[in-house]
Amino acid sequence: MILPDVRGKLTENRPLSELTWLRVGGPADWLFQPADLDDLAAFLGALDPQVAVFPMGVGSNLIVRDGGLRAVVIRLGRGFNGITIDGTRVTAGAAALDAHVARKAAAAGLDLTFLRTIPGAIGGAVRMNAGCYGTYTADRFVQARAVTRDGGIVTLGAEDLNFRYRQTDLPEGWVIVEATFEAPKGDPDALDARMTAQLAKRDETQPTKDRTAGSTFRNPAGFSSTGRADDVHDLKAWKVIDDAGMRGARRGGAQMSEKHSNFLVNTGTATAADLEGLGEEVRKRVFQNSGIELHWEIMRVGEPAP
Repeated sequence: MILPDVRGKLTENRPLSELTWLRVGGPADWLFQPADLDDLAAFLGALDPQVAVFPMGVGSNLIVRDGGLRAVVIRLGRGFNGITIDGTRVTAGAAALDAHVARKAAAAGLDLTFLRTIPGAIGGAVRMNAGCYGTYTADRFVQARAVTRDGGIVTLGAEDLNFRYRQTDLPEGWVIVEATFEAPKGDPDALDARMTAQLAKRDETQPTKDRTAGSTFRNPAGFSSTGRADDVHDLKAWKVIDDAGMRGARRGGAQMSEKHSNFLVNTGTATAADLEGLGEEVRKRVFQNSGIELHWEIMRVGEPAP
């Protein structure tokens, strides 16, 4: 395959395991790390339309299968991680980490604290309508800029993305490059204290020191935890997994965490097939036990090992 000339970095047959939080997965045909927006747009505009493109963030919510990806994987880096503040609006590059955006906003007296404990970067937060504690990306979203599969640069509003629980309608192969949010005002010290409390609660209840990809399945209730004392657990993914007896279940090097049963863990030797296979076994057992069909929150892409 002949690829367009670039100013960024193009790597052939690039293993993806070290780029995902779960540390599994085969190689991508190509990995492209664009130098800047113009480099990305020119590349996509010149790339054969038949070639698949997969935008990849920091790999925090992703299983790449063991056979790898027959695609050009696009991974945004330094040229796409800026954060600027104008009044109550925060604009962040797609590669800016959610936690960094929350902290910088809080220091300016703006409340995007819901982003603080979400693993990943802003592009993924928009793509997946990430949220917690009762607030979602959609609730603060103003607009995003994206590069289309044919190299055009467009501005997207909420109506274009059609935000839903952990889903949007971003077209295949489009790459989000930045997003703007409208943030409520708050006292910087109070916002910082809230984020500190959120982190402590997360570390107490989630296996943050293990190799995971965040929540494995969407909550059957259709919304994330509110964090409030009156939160109801009946239709939480962890509860129906527990009820099916799958907390701590293992397959190869994969395990459903003992600490939080909606977290899939690579104990050190897992393959992507172990992880996905265990997840499918959990889905099967939950359905047999309760009639509830769990839906993956983790994205699974690529081909199984040959």
